[in-house]
Amino acid sequence: MTASSQPDVSRPDGEQADGGLVNLHEKLAGLLASRGQWREAYDHLRSALDLIYQDGDGHVPAVPEQLRREVDRLRREHAEAHEQSIRDSLTASYNRRYLDQRLMAMLAEQTGTLAVALVDLDWFKQVNDRYGHLVGDRVLQQVVELLQVELPEPAFCARYGGEEFVLVLPDTDQASAIAIAEAARDRVERHDWSAMAPGLRVTVSAGVAHEVGGSCENGAEHQLLQADSLLYSAKQSGRNAVAYREDGRVRLAGPAAARRSIADVRVAEHY
Repeated sequence: MTASSQPDVSRPDGEQADGGLVNLHEKLAGLLASRGQWREAYDHLRSALDLIYQDGDGHVPAVPEQLRREVDRLRREHAEAHEQSIRDSLTASYNRRYLDQRLMAMLAEQTGTLAVALVDLDWFKQVNDRYGHLVGDRVLQQVVELLQVELPEPAFCARYGGEEFVLVLPDTDQASAIAIAEAARDRVERHDWSAMAPGLRVTVSAGVAHEVGGSCENGAEHQLLQADSLLYSAKQSGRNAVAYREDGRVRLAGPAAARRSIADVRVAEHY
């Protein structure tokens, strides 16, 4: 028997088999990752690591550098894929899926206060009709940037649908929530929209619903309905306003508070 044909006796048969399984798991992980099947890819990489760390003597072998790099790459790609799955593709704000999940979790865990401001662009259809959908898309993107200015942690902005957005404000009292929404409304109104398109003007209306921990028996849907009704009141009261309820009455924040006619739309009336 020649030297080249002699079997490798430096490693036990079981170790050679384990090495083959490690290689197989690595290849399967790479294939699954290329298809976007991140969870399955992770499972195979975990199996590969388990085999590498199995040793009857209790010795922990070094993890191959290639496997380390593969694990790091898959982690990064998985994180990126997850981030994309919870973001709105146009505005990069959080999407409705993330909003629903986080709002329900917050309400379930909430012991302090939670406010939501439902924000809608005024006359947005006219913007699309007059300036085109490309300009309309840019308007949505800019509005999101303006809504998120100085938004306190852990508050966030999410796209509710179409030209509607939600500001979720945990641990925020009613006065602060109203002030945040009114400041956002004012920023949108004062923004130089003519730089985007001559004659363009954009305003928003908002409804702010505030809950104390444990007081919202019907959960996220109830609070969003309250905010939606207040948004509708702001629209019916002349638009470009922030509406909220105090002592059972609908009020408007900022300069709009001086308006003579303020609509009071109840949830049952709106739906």
